[in-house]
Amino acid sequence: MIALYLPESNRQNPDLLGEVPQGVPENARAPGAALGKPARRRPACGMLAPMTSPAAAALAVLEREIDVPGEGLDRLRLVATPFVPEVRLHLAEDAIVWWARMEAAAGHALPPPYWASAWAGGQALARHLLDHPELAAGRRVLDLAAGSGLVAIAAALAGAARVVANDIDPYAVAAVTVNARANRVAVAAVGGDLLDSDGPEADLLVAGDAFYDRELADRMLPFLRRAVARGARVLVGDPGRGHLPRDLLDAVASYRVPTTEPAVDSPVRRVEVLRPRAGGADPEAGSGSARGSNPMPDVADRP
Repeated sequence: MIALYLPESNRQNPDLLGEVPQGVPENARAPGAALGKPARRRPACGMLAPMTSPAAAALAVLEREIDVPGEGLDRLRLVATPFVPEVRLHLAEDAIVWWARMEAAAGHALPPPYWASAWAGGQALARHLLDHPELAAGRRVLDLAAGSGLVAIAAALAGAARVVANDIDPYAVAAVTVNARANRVAVAAVGGDLLDSDGPEADLLVAGDAFYDRELADRMLPFLRRAVARGARVLVGDPGRGHLPRDLLDAVASYRVPTTEPAVDSPVRRVEVLRPRAGGADPEAGSGSARGSNPMPDVADRP
């Protein structure tokens, strides 16, 4: 399915209270598919068109969770992202505790809530796009395995012409929707597995924390290569996980990123932003050694 949050432009509008996204049929393959008709109105918000299940159910759950008063480890809070304070996200105080409560309430297993934490690779990519807005400005951007939508939102804030955020988890699709609304930017949240296709047309493809699993890594790399072959620029954010194909990528920047995801001991992680190695691949990458012939310098550590 595709859920669209579409203000008039990606410039922040302080007068906009935050619209609820519109939805289109699940079999729509491109962001330009026809939008559904508005179905209901929420107070102080825009229009909500019917969304297909299970993403519609996930969106309803997250909207209820966001509206619940009180605090606690099992609650979602709208907070500034530690390394990217320009972007606010609905995150879990403790994603594992939130997950356990939601599974108990649902009575069945739910996907791990990767979208409920600000992962290090996504934070580095988002920071990189905001510090170098020329990478996204005026371009069509695809955020693959988008999770919370942090990188997609950063691309929109950087002036992207169009941003699509994809994730296989319906709750992530819903999270992108509510987080784009909170940041008053235009993002199309697309559900489903794109890795065996070419995906939507994009000038810039970004993927944060997408190499944590061998099976996923083996499918991710060919997708990224196909995007490069079609002329897209590709940027990957990763803290050096074991399945990252480091010998096939060149680093363009590195950051020391505060750790917020579960089960990580270090409070700060060194994260690289990388691109596919030159060799008829990235048209903007040039050629060169393991770090490319003209790599960007490492970014100074941020407090």
